[in-house]
Amino acid sequence: MKLLDQLFDHPRAGLLLLRWTLAILMILHGVAKVMGGVGGIEGMLVAKGLPGFIAYGAYLGELVAPLLLLAGVWIVPAALVIVVNMVFALGLAHMGHFLQLTNSGGWRLELQAFFLVTALVVALTHRLQR
Repeated sequence: MKLLDQLFDHPRAGLLLLRWTLAILMILHGVAKVMGGVGGIEGMLVAKGLPGFIAYGAYLGELVAPLLLLAGVWIVPAALVIVVNMVFALGLAHMGHFLQLTNSGGWRLELQAFFLVTALVVALTHRLQR
């Protein structure tokens, strides 16, 4: 048991891995936004009566904030930007999916839930990441 404790008792390393995983996966979504634009998000915002320019916030939540997380700079604000980004994503594109499952039995929003909850965990544990 002592060997397992020595091998796997590294909470700071675990949180760093979690933070980097969140950042890298979000950056991939951000790259897709750079390549394809945010027109779809803009249309959803306008349809809800919100100003279309808010769509450009996706670049903050999916590129800038994750890059800050990778660098270990402004961890809490960066994580909270991702939280806000995910709240917008859920509210705009996924409101009808909350009670749906996939064909394989998974929750339809498990990826969005991962991003949202992981960003909250990163923000809440920032002091342990130093």
